[in-house]
Amino acid sequence: MRINSMPVGAHPITLSNTRLSRASQWIMKQHRKFTPLLWFVTALPFVSLSFNSFAANTSEAEPELKIQESSVTDGPYVFLNDTQQDTAYWICQSELKQTPIAKAQLTRPASCGELPKPHLHTLAATVEPDTFTHVSKIVALSDVHGQFDVMINLLKAHKIIDKDNHWAFGDGHMVMTGDMFDRGHQVNEVLWFLYTLDQKAQAAGGRLHLLMGNHEQMVFRGDLRYVNERYQVSADLLKRSYDALYNKDTEIGQWLRSKHTLVKINNILFMHGGISPEWVERKLHIGEANQLFRQHLDDKKADLKKDDLLNFLFFTNGPTWYRGYFKDELKESDIDSILNYFKVEHIVVGHTSQEQVLGLYHNKVIAIDSSIKNGQSGELLLIDAGKLSRGLYQGEQVSL
Repeated sequence: MRINSMPVGAHPITLSNTRLSRASQWIMKQHRKFTPLLWFVTALPFVSLSFNSFAANTSEAEPELKIQESSVTDGPYVFLNDTQQDTAYWICQSELKQTPIAKAQLTRPASCGELPKPHLHTLAATVEPDTFTHVSKIVALSDVHGQFDVMINLLKAHKIIDKDNHWAFGDGHMVMTGDMFDRGHQVNEVLWFLYTLDQKAQAAGGRLHLLMGNHEQMVFRGDLRYVNERYQVSADLLKRSYDALYNKDTEIGQWLRSKHTLVKINNILFMHGGISPEWVERKLHIGEANQLFRQHLDDKKADLKKDDLLNFLFFTNGPTWYRGYFKDELKESDIDSILNYFKVEHIVVGHTSQEQVLGLYHNKVIAIDSSIKNGQSGELLLIDAGKLSRGLYQGEQVSL
């Protein structure tokens, strides 16, 4: 049993049974003088230290403490194998529910709160172009990490979506530069919202570019240390590991695997981490890299490390992990060389958390990870007819 009324950020305590027994014996002798202390120690067995039970034996990121939840509502999950493709699976108050999928429409069980009930679309797994020109307006944000409410509030404040969460950005392009997975407790809500928005944006003449970040890569290859603990309940009830809830035979997994890692829009290059000078030395091209990322997203870390090119692409100096812009590793002339190589004027990245959207190297590099992952606030980048602005959480705009 767990105490669920603990304040956010507090960490429970674990004592051994032996220590509890000795402590209880001493307190019983003193109970007339220390009644409040007796109550506290009696309650201690109901308090536990909760580590992420998804721990994996890798070193790409450090594990975090999580607070477990007693009742989980999650879903839907849609599997594409022959025996399950006509059924949607839901976790309603920590119980597994099933509903039929009729004409691609999902029906939510009554006991499942406000979980998404999307309409499946047949072109979800289509690979789109990775280069676009003559786009009049762009919005970009990054590293949502399961913070659905913050993301929705921010998009509504800047009229990217309407009050019903429908696309309202016309023929504009929205770029999410990776890291939808991990940390937060509404990852599935984020993914299904973006799945639906992808369809609605295209219908309106716009585009949603969902780019792969390092946390998508980590989950796909089974590194689950940052997954919020509530998803262990879903994985257990569905009898799959968490990464298998998003593998190639799932609706969301198939859709995600069609997405790029880099995209070029007008004179701007977008990706999760950054472009290192090594990319230029290797003379790589966007299309080539995107194809390799899609082909090897599910490869094990050890296998990726064996191949020189894949080892570069997927790790420290590659576009999903690189942090050199924030470590004084590069001179502005180095940035200019990278920009010239891609024939762009700006590089937009997430991955490295800031307090706001931040321009570096005279706005040649723009950092858009505004710490949405903390679940409190956030910003986005707005580009309208070439003008760069910070989109603040309450809807204000400030020139960058």
